Amino acid sequence: MFELQSAWWELPLRAVIIYGALLAMVRVSGRRTVGQFTPFDLLVVMLLSESVSSGLSGGEESVTGGLLAAATLVALNVLVAFATSRSARLQTLMEGRPVLVGRDGKVFGEVLKKHRIPLGDLEQALREADCEQADMKYACLEADGKISILKETSSPPLAPSGGH
Repeated sequence: MFELQSAWWELPLRAVIIYGALLAMVRVSGRRTVGQFTPFDLLVVMLLSESVSSGLSGGEESVTGGLLAAATLVALNVLVAFATSRSARLQTLMEGRPVLVGRDGKVFGEVLKKHRIPLGDLEQALREADCEQADMKYACLEADGKISILKETSSPPLAPSGGH
């Protein structure tokens, strides 16, 4: 139950390899956040976890082996969070940069297509920002997959000065 069937270092090594490979795949796959998952996205995530589970455990069924693999994954996550919080370059590499998807009321359809963002998602972001498309100053696809909207602000006319 607690005795490892393989060398102790094999499970952390497997965890590092699988973590790195999945991180790269998720990074390349797009910018959807968990709240924006389609049923297909959720299914892919569930199948990913199932498909790598045997590679992660390497046939190891002991409690110690499972805890060692889990501890390695948590430690990798903490390490990546620590490193990206201290390095802007690494953060950009891991998370990406914001992308301008609209400006001055004009939507950049080709940019939306390139990043696989449906026009409906931008329209929803405009509604949530209580902003008509014509009043949009900027629309940005953020690194976390959310679309942020900056409204055009019309400056109020200057009041005449009452100075004598």
